Amino acid sequence: MLIAAATILVGFIVLIWSADLFVAGAASIAENLGLSPVIIGLTIVSLGTSAPEILVSLTAALAGAGDLAIGNAIGSNIANIGLVLGVTVLVAPLCVHPSCMRVEMPTLLVVTVGVGALMLDGVLSRLDGILMASALVIILVQMIRTQARDETLLEEAVDEPLPHLNPAKAWLTFVFGLILLIASSRLLVWGATDIALRLGVSQLVIGLTIVAVGTSLPELAATVASALRGHTEIAVGNVIGSNLFNLLAVMPIPALFSSMPLAPEVLTRDYATMSIATLMLAGAVLLGRLRKAAPEGHSYVGRSVGCLLVTFYVAYYYLLYITI
Repeated sequence: MLIAAATILVGFIVLIWSADLFVAGAASIAENLGLSPVIIGLTIVSLGTSAPEILVSLTAALAGAGDLAIGNAIGSNIANIGLVLGVTVLVAPLCVHPSCMRVEMPTLLVVTVGVGALMLDGVLSRLDGILMASALVIILVQMIRTQARDETLLEEAVDEPLPHLNPAKAWLTFVFGLILLIASSRLLVWGATDIALRLGVSQLVIGLTIVAVGTSLPELAATVASALRGHTEIAVGNVIGSNLFNLLAVMPIPALFSSMPLAPEVLTRDYATMSIATLMLAGAVLLGRLRKAAPEGHSYVGRSVGCLLVTFYVAYYYLLYITI
């Protein structure tokens, strides 16, 4: 048990560090190839924060631990809203951009309903996985087109710090980061499955808790840092984008290898909790347009919402405790 716990801790530390190296290398390679800082910020950097979830899910699927991958995707989404966004709003109240309310938030709601519908038969099939991955490509292309024309988001994206490495160092950093990502994800999955076996709990629960929180830490750091720099509109967009990516890229990975049977509680307890958290966020954004502190056309999400989201997250963990 002690060795498995130490393996998980080391895996998390290396996973987060290697994700930063991977993103720094990929962003610098893109910059050296002539891509604009705006496109790099909206694609590579944003998607790079989901690299830990992707590698962990892929490793879990290859190791026959599909429940761990499913739990990681759903648990990360719950953590992104309840922990990441909740803590961020407590640190600095957020303003939500009109385009986020018109496009990104409704897209997340539609995707949440759509993926839930695919799960109703209790199985994630290869066809389900292909449909989810295809939807991700379409949504990403549309979001990049929309955001690349938004002046406010362009200004914030340009101001976000990007790494600047020469070509040789960029490729070395990228390859080294990728190797460490793969190695650390294997360590993490081995430690998580071993602890699940020793504690007599399911891999799903371990994925929903330990693994989900650990892989959400980069998102928490990036979102809080953006909020403290005053880039609150990017902060909200990062969380929504990460949740979309978890649903449409991380969750279908096990299904792409083979049909994935789902435990009954995945839909009735965990996916339902994630859906409620998403509705809470959408409701807070909608009502935030009525706040006096909201700039014209924007929504204001204050600390009371942050307190509510964090409380909801803690309540979910209590629910897990009494149902496992």
